[in-house]
Amino acid sequence: MTTIDMTDMAAPAVAAAREKLVMALPKGRILDEVMPFLARAGIEPEPAFFDDKSRKLRFETNEPSLDIIRVRSFDVATFLAFGAAHLAVAGNDVLMEFAYPEIYAPLDLDIGHCHLAVAAKVEVAEGDDPRLWSHVRVATKYPNITRRHFAARGVQAECVKLNGAIELAPLLGLCRRIVDLVSTGRTLRENGLVEVEHIAHITSRFAVNRAAMKTRPRDINHWIDRFEEAANGQR
Repeated sequence: MTTIDMTDMAAPAVAAAREKLVMALPKGRILDEVMPFLARAGIEPEPAFFDDKSRKLRFETNEPSLDIIRVRSFDVATFLAFGAAHLAVAGNDVLMEFAYPEIYAPLDLDIGHCHLAVAAKVEVAEGDDPRLWSHVRVATKYPNITRRHFAARGVQAECVKLNGAIELAPLLGLCRRIVDLVSTGRTLRENGLVEVEHIAHITSRFAVNRAAMKTRPRDINHWIDRFEEAANGQR
């Protein structure tokens, strides 16, 4: 008769329960706005997190069960969706672009305000009527959002994927229009571009991995509550 060691079977579940939670934060401008939320939520990263010379990629915090990783904004959603991170702060533009079903974003943190827009050179926009478009060629970091936006209007969008310097595309004849994030509009103006269409208002959200929420509901809900309190200025 075969004897099954129940201790061995329970080991993976116990290990998962004891595993540290990982929170992914975006590099750049949004990180500065996120830091007050961390403070209000009672999270203090280790000193290396603030050291520009440090090459560390994963950081401990004053919370023994929580570590932080700092990654490119577009990579936040990927780390979260595939379970490498359990919690994250991500711009809604990134969440909309990837639309991972594995991500649940319960809180709008009301930071990182900007918007997605269609833009073109001034001379193109002056003689253009978006209502007459049937096919457009667009340079963007957001091909999925762009295609959905134009498809909803019955317009076929050919997207040229760029990761930066999107404003150069119409200046150098790569395309006539772009879709990009707009904050102050200064970059558009200094490159002779104007907004043609508004697509969506963007803010940053507190998001969680759905699988982690099912397997570790107490831990995940604890941090949702802490960030909701921080967003309401209660801590």
